[in-house]
Amino acid sequence: MATYELVKAKAQAAKQAAAKLAVTSTAVKNAALLAMAAALEAQQSEILAANERDMTAAAAKGMKSSMLDRLKLTAERISGMADGLRQVAGLADPVGNVIDGKTLPNGLHITKIRVPLGVIGIIYEARPNVTADAAGLCLKSGNAVILKGGSEAMESNKTVAAILAQAAEGAGIPADSIQFIDTSDRQAVQDLIHMNGLVDVVIPRGGAGLIQAVVRNASVPVIETGAGVCHTYVDKDADVEMAMKIAFNAKVQRPSVCNAMETLLVHKDIADKFLPMMLMMYNSSAVEICGDEAVQEYSGQVHPVTEEDWSTEYGDLRLSVKIVDSIEEAMAHIAKYGTGHSECIVTNNYQAAQLFQYTVDAAAVYVNASTRFTDGNEFGFGAEIGISTQKLHARGPMALPELTSTKYLINGNGQVRK
Repeated sequence: MATYELVKAKAQAAKQAAAKLAVTSTAVKNAALLAMAAALEAQQSEILAANERDMTAAAAKGMKSSMLDRLKLTAERISGMADGLRQVAGLADPVGNVIDGKTLPNGLHITKIRVPLGVIGIIYEARPNVTADAAGLCLKSGNAVILKGGSEAMESNKTVAAILAQAAEGAGIPADSIQFIDTSDRQAVQDLIHMNGLVDVVIPRGGAGLIQAVVRNASVPVIETGAGVCHTYVDKDADVEMAMKIAFNAKVQRPSVCNAMETLLVHKDIADKFLPMMLMMYNSSAVEICGDEAVQEYSGQVHPVTEEDWSTEYGDLRLSVKIVDSIEEAMAHIAKYGTGHSECIVTNNYQAAQLFQYTVDAAAVYVNASTRFTDGNEFGFGAEIGISTQKLHARGPMALPELTSTKYLINGNGQVRK
């Protein structure tokens, strides 16, 4: 079957399933999520074998270590995927929630409720856990889902998706609610993002290249999940020990993810106290530092930073560092190079903290905490579909409510418009 016909067939099947899934009870959806979680754990060996095939192929192609880390599944990570599904089962169902309501002078009663979006296409790269997260969140919010993972994780994603779909259907979810596009043909993405009338929205998850390619080319509505050029600004009134702890965690704890810090900004008045020890900590963890001339004076191991570095999401143990003269300069740098994802200020100055939080334009703005917390699970939302950096419909970690739209229900007793 040609790629277009394959994608269209899956979209048509998902569209039919979506109509039934939209009115499926919360009890059935929750039972299905629990069955899906149990199936992942019960078929762990099958998933690990598939993942090993992906890992071997990726390593042979020279995939860098940070991306291999995203791709790799372990028993612990599969358990985490299952736990994520159980958490979603325990969350409130947004479908049917009453958002607003009123009775007009003419007697018409208007109620605004949450309803599913319909069919959601998820396009993502080498992270097999997204398969489970996306399927679970879409199912709970009453949406059929079409999954298009990266070719690097084809075997892992195909196996996980099949297990989830079988378990969900066995628990009463309409057949074809979970679709997986099992082809490595890049044309499949182009076909998916042009399935107007069958696909209601597409959500890209991955690097800046993937996201922008979808945003620029799609005719189907897109919810843009952002690349993460995240900053930590160490203010002149920061607690040095706290700042070191936060800046280290934000870069090193898991550098491959979108909420990891890519640029460290340091106020000139605290640089002497902070930077020598901070650079030593980074050096001990093999972090490559690219810094401006002022930063280079603190260590001979600092490479000259380029203009391109400031706007690069490294996704690796590499960091850009800049010394600034003021909080205003730090905020101007973030405004120029940031992607609207997550930004942090470390300071004990209340006025500086307030100025930073209300001035910096990002989905999540932190005071004295690592940017690594920008995550649906960490925010208490359960699994997430992605971090939205746009301003329409959804912003920040996208969980169940963000996967719904609204509908007005109007009840009358014979009113006609004059």
